[in-house]
Amino acid sequence: MERKPLALTVLDILSALSLLIATYLALFYAPTEAVMGAVQRVFYFHVATAWVGLLGFLAAGFAGVMYLVRHDLKWDVIEVAAVEISLVFFFIAIALGSIWARPVWNTWWTWDPRLTTAAITELVYLAYFMLRQGIEEVERRARFGAVYTLIGAVSAPVTFMAIRLFRTIHPVLFGASSEAAKGEFSLAPGMRVAFFFALFAFTILFVDLFWHRIRLGRLAARVDQARLQAG
Repeated sequence: MERKPLALTVLDILSALSLLIATYLALFYAPTEAVMGAVQRVFYFHVATAWVGLLGFLAAGFAGVMYLVRHDLKWDVIEVAAVEISLVFFFIAIALGSIWARPVWNTWWTWDPRLTTAAITELVYLAYFMLRQGIEEVERRARFGAVYTLIGAVSAPVTFMAIRLFRTIHPVLFGASSEAAKGEFSLAPGMRVAFFFALFAFTILFVDLFWHRIRLGRLAARVDQARLQAG
């Protein structure tokens, strides 16, 4: 059994503490938004989980490129870990966005460009795991996954840029917004502290989970190799 690195243990503690601090800042430190009220506090975790979700999808695309170049299965392990974790974070972001939208837009869901591209991205990577399961040969499965994540990674920046490329009701906090944007708000100093710390906390959490999942993936690969040799 591979021994757990000390740095990973430290990262476990740091991610837990950061998440607790981020929760305190979001719920108690940041001022209540004047128009939307307390539901706006969902926004801090909504953006942070969406950020690490998209970050992981891009990381999976990079791992796919590295596998196609080097044909080393360790990059397939990294790729799967990135997609698996990001898929969960991105789903949480979509769910939190719906919670925010219900009182602000008076609906849980609308086929706004940002929401639509986010839903497509989530479905694209759900299909990734379903299609991988249909391929038994290891090298072929890894090659398929590498090409799929490389193409799928295009959806990440498209989702991010949707609120700037199309007319949308999704709020824009930084940069030019669409004329059709609704529910937009500016960030007070306390809100900015909560916002950027949440991004930091969830990035640390993502790295921590990513490292754990890679270690688990390597162990699973060893088990599969042992089964092949025994067979």
